[in-house]
Amino acid sequence: MAGGRDEELAGRVEALLAAQGDAGRVVGIRRLSGGASRETWAVDVEGGAHAAGLILQTLRPGTVGGGPGMQGEAALMRAAADAGVPVPTVVADDDGTVLGAPGILTARLDGETIARKLLRDDEWATARSRLVGQAAAALAAIHRIDPAVAPTLRGGDQLDQLVAMLDGFDQPLPAFELAMRWLADHRPEHPRTTVVHGDFRLGNLIVDRDGLAGVLDWELAHLGDPVEDLGWYCVRAWRFGSALPAGGMGTREELLDAYEAAGGGRVDPEALRWWELLGTVKWGLICVLQAQVHLSGASRSVELATIGRRVCENEWDVLGLLPGGELPGPTPVAPAAGPDLYGRPTAAELLEAVREWIEGDVREATSGRVAFHARVAANALAMLERQVALGPGHEAAHRARLEALGHPDDASLARAIRAGEEDHRLEEVRAAVAASVRSKLEVANPRWLEPDR
Repeated sequence: MAGGRDEELAGRVEALLAAQGDAGRVVGIRRLSGGASRETWAVDVEGGAHAAGLILQTLRPGTVGGGPGMQGEAALMRAAADAGVPVPTVVADDDGTVLGAPGILTARLDGETIARKLLRDDEWATARSRLVGQAAAALAAIHRIDPAVAPTLRGGDQLDQLVAMLDGFDQPLPAFELAMRWLADHRPEHPRTTVVHGDFRLGNLIVDRDGLAGVLDWELAHLGDPVEDLGWYCVRAWRFGSALPAGGMGTREELLDAYEAAGGGRVDPEALRWWELLGTVKWGLICVLQAQVHLSGASRSVELATIGRRVCENEWDVLGLLPGGELPGPTPVAPAAGPDLYGRPTAAELLEAVREWIEGDVREATSGRVAFHARVAANALAMLERQVALGPGHEAAHRARLEALGHPDDASLARAIRAGEEDHRLEEVRAAVAASVRSKLEVANPRWLEPDR
């Protein structure tokens, strides 16, 4: 086992096991890739009751709270298991006294979580054919959990919370203002209140050859309308390029029929669409929040920084979900200027050289978490190459659109939308906002503009 932090954390895990009367000894611990708000570790144990291996999740420094807390999550997972939801067995939870940060220790399940593999590889074909029905059944069971098992669960109006969240950022987002105004005027009637998982999607599900093996990541669980979970499952970000809206594996109709068959009740398709739109706004704001964790210095991370540029994916999807005409095509922009004061290589050429080195030498020489972050860094550099080439033209076109609407900047336009001052020309405003969002996407992720396969 490596020394330093790994050795210290291994000792803490052994102490946590010992507090449960388990004499297991940690013989290996390795940090896993990904995880914007959590640090995740695979733990190998000898002896004791959990020799098959464990998963440890601890809260990242600087992470903003709001969920049930680690101990609340553990209580929910135990209740979910009792309700028939496939979840990893909770071995122990800690408020930070033993682990040094709040954490949960669970049994390690066999299976796959990587969405692109689950959606594309032949070995998961049987699981794909079953997963929509199994997901619906798991959600129906989650929504039957007695909220009293986790007193730390919070409730409240989700739309109001998103408005407050947006107001906490120094980043005007007119597309989200348009969405929030529409959402406020078209709320579903007769909502129920249940336990809501809050992040039920591919990536947070362990899948084996037979289908759903485990529901993970309960950190966003709360009290609310159960249709929220169904809408979140249909958000485009969690389809990973698939044309099928229900988790990339089925239709909305199949999801709702399976949910009703599992005892979840009949759901109005319009209510599902409302929650899908709200979920798209929510993920966009979470992207802003995660970038803020990096920018504040609380947890410096190339992954968190790059996530901030994914906001425009959600802006584009929001505008597509709102009523209105076709979203705009590309706007011709003037080419970037040639070599300037600084000579050759230009900024774009230097970015290209560094990106090629990362994509080649660095990724070939690394593995695991470092290789993952190398891929993220290469994507960020490719983004900057496109910004150098397209940015001046995009900026000029954006300023012209704002001027035509009578606004000096995005903040002015966002305030006017919020105040209802643009209600008389919403279609014109939506078209202008969409053209600017398209420009952002042409830099951040041009592939998002392509139709899903």
